[in-house]
Amino acid sequence: MSYDLASEKQQAHELIERLPPVQLAAIAGLLKAMVDPVSLATDNAPVDDEPETEEERRAVAEAKRWLQLRPGIPFEEVLADFDLKVSDLENSKERK
Repeated sequence: MSYDLASEKQQAHELIERLPPVQLAAIAGLLKAMVDPVSLATDNAPVDDEPETEEERRAVAEAKRWLQLRPGIPFEEVLADFDLKVSDLENSKERK
């Protein structure tokens, strides 16, 4: 017995069309989790509601002072440290 992908997809579409709205929302969430679990996890992650600590405020202020005194590091230079180029990143997007 051979597996017919087109037939399976058609059957899934027909079943989805018959679902009431509440079940459709649940199935949409399940499909999203199956296709892209990372996006689902970040979408459902809690908001960071912890107050900033004094230590964090000092670290941010120090980083801002550092950037005022020195130029930032060009992105191409950071990539070069990993033997990469911007085109390597663009090519990786196309493969997805």
